[in-house]
Amino acid sequence: MPVHSNPALVQDNASERTIRTISTGDVFDALGRGISDFWRHPSHYLFLALIYPAVGIVLAVWSAGGATFPLLYPLATGFALIGPLAAIGLYELSRRREQGEDDSPRHALGVLRHPAIGSIVVLGAMLAVVFALWLTAASAIYDAHFGTNPPATLMGLFNETFTTARGWSLLLWGNLVGLGFAFFVLATTAIAFPLLVDHGGSAGEAIAVSVRAFVANPVQMTIFGLVVAIMLFVASLPLFVGLALALPMLGHATWHLYRKLVI
Repeated sequence: MPVHSNPALVQDNASERTIRTISTGDVFDALGRGISDFWRHPSHYLFLALIYPAVGIVLAVWSAGGATFPLLYPLATGFALIGPLAAIGLYELSRRREQGEDDSPRHALGVLRHPAIGSIVVLGAMLAVVFALWLTAASAIYDAHFGTNPPATLMGLFNETFTTARGWSLLLWGNLVGLGFAFFVLATTAIAFPLLVDHGGSAGEAIAVSVRAFVANPVQMTIFGLVVAIMLFVASLPLFVGLALALPMLGHATWHLYRKLVI
C-alpha cells in the first residue's frame, strides 16, 4: 500500500499554508497527545538502531581517553539537533492514526517511499551539517579554554569545569553557542519535516513555513524546544538508552504541534 493515496501530494504549495497563533496550553496538549500516541503502539524498538551506534560512539570516546572526553557533552546535547530527522517515521504514524488508518509501528519505514523523500533527504543533510558544525564549534570553544593545559581524566574535566573560572566560561560560551544552533534547528525544521510528510513540497517551502510558525509563536515554540532539549539530554545520560522512549514520544508530539500550528 502506498504511503499516501493522494497523487497530487507533491503539487501542494506549502508556502501558502496559514499559521495559527497557539497558547502554552496547546504546547503541553501536543506533548500529552504525543505520549498517548506512543503508548497506543510503543515504537521504541525502532530507535534501538539509532541508539546502539550512539552508545558505540560514546564508548569509543570514553575508551580513547582524555583527548576526546570533551565530546561527550556536545554529543549528548547534539541529539536535539538531529531529533526532527530521527523522528520522521513517527510523523507518518501519527498522520495515519489521525486518518483512521493502520498506525502500527511497521508503517514508520513506509516514509522512505514518500513522494517528497527528496526534500526530506535535503533537510536531513542540512541537519547533519548543522550537527557537524556544532561539534566543531564545541571543540573550538573547548580548545580556547583548555587547549594549553587540558585535564587528563574525566573527573579532572568535571572538577575544572565546575570549580574554575575557565570552566564556568566554557559552560557559558558553549551553551550560548549551542543555544544558537538549537534555535536555528527549531525555527527551520520543527514544522518542516511533518509538513513534508503531510503535504509534500520542496525543502525551501517547508523551511519557510516552519520559520513563519516560529515567528508567529516565539514563546510557545521556545517552550516546546526547551522541553524537547531537556528530555533528550536527560534521556541521553544513561548511555543514550533513554532515547528509545523520549524520541518516539517527542516525535509524535511534534506532529500534533504541527497540526495545531499549520492549516
